[in-house]
Amino acid sequence: MRKFAFLILLTGLVVGFTSCSKNDKASLKVFLTDSPGNFEKVMIDVQSVEIQLGNTQNDNGWRTLETFSPAVFNLLDFSNGLDTLLGEIELPAGQISQIRLILGTNNSLTLNGETFPLTVPSAYTSGLKLNLHADLQEGIIYKVWIDFDAGRSIVKTGNNQYKLKPVIRTFADATSGAIKGLISPVMARPHVIAIVNADTLGTIADTTGYFMIKGAPAGTYKIVFDPIDGYLEKTIENVTVSLGEVKDLGIVNIESK
Repeated sequence: MRKFAFLILLTGLVVGFTSCSKNDKASLKVFLTDSPGNFEKVMIDVQSVEIQLGNTQNDNGWRTLETFSPAVFNLLDFSNGLDTLLGEIELPAGQISQIRLILGTNNSLTLNGETFPLTVPSAYTSGLKLNLHADLQEGIIYKVWIDFDAGRSIVKTGNNQYKLKPVIRTFADATSGAIKGLISPVMARPHVIAIVNADTLGTIADTTGYFMIKGAPAGTYKIVFDPIDGYLEKTIENVTVSLGEVKDLGIVNIESK
């Protein structure tokens, strides 16, 4: 019954209500972290963060983190498991191959209470490219970390002169799963409600019968299909969702009254 979904909304149990349009997108969140170094500050001027789609080297394949704001970061603020969110982006499902950092000129190093300019080679200011080979699945949320090694990235080139030669690794983890399926008949147009513990996620099947609940935490769900008048409510118990997995329920048959 439709009142079931309405009551969930009223009680505030819905923590996510997502569109079910089939747009083959995945979500990517990019974080900056660091390994400790024997310095007081390592300030890095990051102007832009970009993701390379596919394996192509074509510049048309780059996508910019639109939510990122240029900033100067002290890498040592993000040591020993700490990180900071640079931004996020929705990308087509499929392969990504590289991250590119565009660095500015406001870089510096503080050592023994004294601050020195940190020279960045021109090749890096035009784009520091880092390999990141990952396959993104539709509906899944991923985290990507850019992990500087500050101690190995600073090279002394002369008397009180330092150069940044970045030693960086990147790694990615899926942080959610997703649930999808196809309603039959399409005219039933149910609300699809996924319940795990005290959390509820939901969507509405589209005009083709397709639905996808994105960003679903790992767990065991009860899925409730609440159709329009003239059709019977349906429940599927014990639907297990794992990180990085799109759980396909296949064709879900809704019976008429």
